Amino acid sequence: MTVVDRPRTAVKRMGPGWAARYRATVIVSDILCALLAGGLAVVVRFGEVTPYVEPYALSSAALPLLWVVVVGLSRAYEPRFAGVGSEEFRRVARAGVMLTAAVAVVAYVTKIDVARGYVIIALPVMTLLTLLARYALRRRLHHKRTKLQCMRRVIAVGHQGSVADLVRLLQKERYHGMHIVGACLPDDRASSEEVGVPVLGGFSDVPLVVAQAQADTVAVLACPELDGSALRRLAWRLEKSRTDLVVAPALMEVAGPRTTIRPVAGMPLLHVEHPELAGGRRLVKNVFDRVVAGVGLLLVSPLFLLIAAAVRATSSGPAFFRQTRVGKDGRTFTIVKFRTMGVDAESRKIELASDIDGVLFKIKHDPRVTRVGAFLRRHSLDELPQLVNVVKGDMSLVGPRPPLPEEVARYGDDVRRRLLVRPGMTGLWQVSGRSDLSWEEAVRLDLRYMENWSLTLDLQIMWKTWSAVARGSGAY
Repeated sequence: MTVVDRPRTAVKRMGPGWAARYRATVIVSDILCALLAGGLAVVVRFGEVTPYVEPYALSSAALPLLWVVVVGLSRAYEPRFAGVGSEEFRRVARAGVMLTAAVAVVAYVTKIDVARGYVIIALPVMTLLTLLARYALRRRLHHKRTKLQCMRRVIAVGHQGSVADLVRLLQKERYHGMHIVGACLPDDRASSEEVGVPVLGGFSDVPLVVAQAQADTVAVLACPELDGSALRRLAWRLEKSRTDLVVAPALMEVAGPRTTIRPVAGMPLLHVEHPELAGGRRLVKNVFDRVVAGVGLLLVSPLFLLIAAAVRATSSGPAFFRQTRVGKDGRTFTIVKFRTMGVDAESRKIELASDIDGVLFKIKHDPRVTRVGAFLRRHSLDELPQLVNVVKGDMSLVGPRPPLPEEVARYGDDVRRRLLVRPGMTGLWQVSGRSDLSWEEAVRLDLRYMENWSLTLDLQIMWKTWSAVARGSGAY
């Protein structure tokens, strides 16, 4: 296979140093947050300027430099954390805890009389402001990436099917910041149309293709031709151009916390822990779900009355809709929702065409949905009564979508794995597109969630749910 001419792409690059400029912006942001937190601590703790306050004013002036050093030692400025994942936030929070602990230890060992009120205000506020600033910068970066700015130019190396899947995923989720500008495949008969990006060469052409396409990253997808020795030689050939090499293992949909590298006889082995489907952490999740759901019921109870009155006033029938769903381990339960359709919805169901995927019954413009029901569905207000199901233990706040019995009857062995955990009011499926997702994509997201569950992931999904519900996209 010969290397073809480099095609033009629509990627708007901020020059080769956009990552360095973004890191500089982050550092300036951290400095400003530290200055603000230090000044706030002085004002709140001491109020007026006195000779006693001068050392703390000087400490506040030096705090930004100290904070940048500690955050740097926590490696929270590394480009690989920019824009994706929660590792950046974890490292910043860890830096805040480390600095607070260090100040406490130094003050105790040296017997320095430090105003505890100043420390209690300055360091936590500095950490919180830094996290908020990082979040705002990340949102700004994601917005730029929707316009194909601040992207890494990637050459995908692998077989046609794997490369095509990666291209589709990264085109849909641009916030990852990886734009595939070309591919290197072993089969010279593969067409660019089948892959989704220009096919620029074969496996032996990778370094030439990188230079030709002005790429800065090579993504190698699992394939037998590129074994350990071949990958090592490829890494050597990419060293001169400082091109990043990332390798996707054959084991997919497993998050980092479940994987560790263990060197054995000089050979790195990838150890994969089993997903935690029971035990203490699950007990914490169950307690968290029920407490939050109980508090939520108390807070939204006035809204329940308004929605119930609107449903009853605009269509005949009860305000609530009850339906049998399948929960954990295949046990059935009755789900509670606000009614969004006419009372004859079930009888009219057989008259309507089912979803094109053949498992889910979803119609974009369902004539059975009432006007008020359409609004409730768009903003997921019809699902608020499911808080009762969470309190009862039938559901979780976050989890796979609760299926109907007729859907479960058509599940294959892989899909049945969704039933090992409680279904949720929200989940990856809701924050990733809701009803716009295909059946295969919804299943993939549900399985990814249950394989990589953590309380931190639950909190992230709950945070993103607010944005998805407010937009109302993908709900019908």
